[in-house]
Amino acid sequence: MSELPLLAKELDQADELAPLRDRFVLGTASDDAGVYLDGNSLGALPAHVPDRVADVVRRQWGELRIRSWEESGWWTAPERIGDRIAPLVGAAPGQIVVGDSTSVNVFKALVAAVRMADAGRDEILVDATTFPTDGYIAESAARLTGRTLRAVTPAEVPAALGHRTAAVLLNHVDYRTGRLHDLPALTAAVHACGALAVWDLCHSAGALPVGLDEHGVDLAVGCTYKYLNGGPGAPAYLYVRRELQDRFDSPLPGWNSHAEPFGMSPSYAPAAGAVRGRVGTPDILSLLALEAALDVWDGVSVDAVRAKSLALTDFFLRCVDEYTEPGRVECVTPGPHTERGSQIALRCPDAGEVMKRLIARGVVGDFRHPDILRFGFTPLYVSFRDAERAARILGEELA
Repeated sequence: MSELPLLAKELDQADELAPLRDRFVLGTASDDAGVYLDGNSLGALPAHVPDRVADVVRRQWGELRIRSWEESGWWTAPERIGDRIAPLVGAAPGQIVVGDSTSVNVFKALVAAVRMADAGRDEILVDATTFPTDGYIAESAARLTGRTLRAVTPAEVPAALGHRTAAVLLNHVDYRTGRLHDLPALTAAVHACGALAVWDLCHSAGALPVGLDEHGVDLAVGCTYKYLNGGPGAPAYLYVRRELQDRFDSPLPGWNSHAEPFGMSPSYAPAAGAVRGRVGTPDILSLLALEAALDVWDGVSVDAVRAKSLALTDFFLRCVDEYTEPGRVECVTPGPHTERGSQIALRCPDAGEVMKRLIARGVVGDFRHPDILRFGFTPLYVSFRDAERAARILGEELA
């Protein structure tokens, strides 16, 4: 009989983050519970959020109504919540604004980066392995700004950089494979050639240290409904390095980013600071649900989250090796910790059907065309027993 179930129990007993599981709406840690390994698509619900949202709806909207823009802090929510996200991505306050979707923020960041680049720099580089929308937006941004677009892999970026490069759009973690790219080294290379670096943090924020300020990242964007557990369609965020904020020229100026938003001037004058990243009226219900969700991070170290993430994924791979027939699946997520995000991607010829069977048995991951089984490990609520049970059921379904 395998020793892995007992080892999983021992690891859970020693896990300093284990009590955080109670902050979420999940099954119990018992052996018959379901296993949720899709937090890299949609994070689990923090248990206290429904009551907080109910207060927003019933009291702030239902009773205070328009007064809540000031009395309930609605107007300042985008920057206030940005400051709560800031320590999770290694940023000082005053550099992140929350609102709009990731796609809209990618557009704002990339066009603004090109506008800040030196004259004569007529090329944008984009991660060839990126989530498709980033590529679509990069193509549109190139047309809009009169630049050419070149798609290269992150490994090819240093050699592709040159005097023509205006900006580079990269993903911190590859959404298919879970590969972690070298943000410090690539940012330094982009800066060495005189260009600006724009990073997509959707699959890293809340799962591992990012270090935006430490590594001099120019602009960054990310979603909040994955590892930050902000809820379906939760607003994204935009980071603008403090030194660049006076030069940040948004392609989507709106009344919310105006220096005098209630002056209703026919001419646009941008506000100071990260507020320039705002556009229109914020989505208050989603914003305040996100703000409540971020409470689960109180007292939590991102370094501790990263340590558990690596331990979980190491243990899951060990379990997969023991429970599955040799050669039945192939791990495409890098083995070295320096190259791994917080997910494991397994190549499997019949991945789509296998994932359907796993979900039917309570193991929820996801499928990426054409042959990838993807399992996301959210250290705040995924246990080692979850990892062992998921691998055991995977082995049974592949047998």
